[in-house]
Amino acid sequence: MTPSPWKYFSLEELKCHCGKCGSTGLEMDNDFMQWLVALREVLGFPFIVPSAYRCPAYNAQVSSTGLNGPHTTGKAIDIACSGAQSMQLERAALNAGVQGKGCNQKGDGRFIHLDRCGAIDGLPRPASWSY
Repeated sequence: MTPSPWKYFSLEELKCHCGKCGSTGLEMDNDFMQWLVALREVLGFPFIVPSAYRCPAYNAQVSSTGLNGPHTTGKAIDIACSGAQSMQLERAALNAGVQGKGCNQKGDGRFIHLDRCGAIDGLPRPASWSY
């Protein structure tokens, strides 16, 4: 198995979860991942990743953003967290220039979505939303 080029993150957790597209995790944007590594180092706690890269077909199955959502760019990630860590993560991400931030802090599967997408990716940014 190819080692991850990004400290703290395995390719297994970064790849598309569809099981059909042949994703390797290397679809993640290097600049975004370097930004994320720096954010992780500032915060000092592990980032548990339920979702990172998604192929367009899988994204259309699991997200209202369809074939062209932020996860299809390799510049988006969901980080499982709640409580104080979610506040720390949101604050640090905003200070570090996050462009898209989504928040799901209810029920099981709580997470914060972070992306660094923009007009070049066909997405209106900056933006913030809740699930």
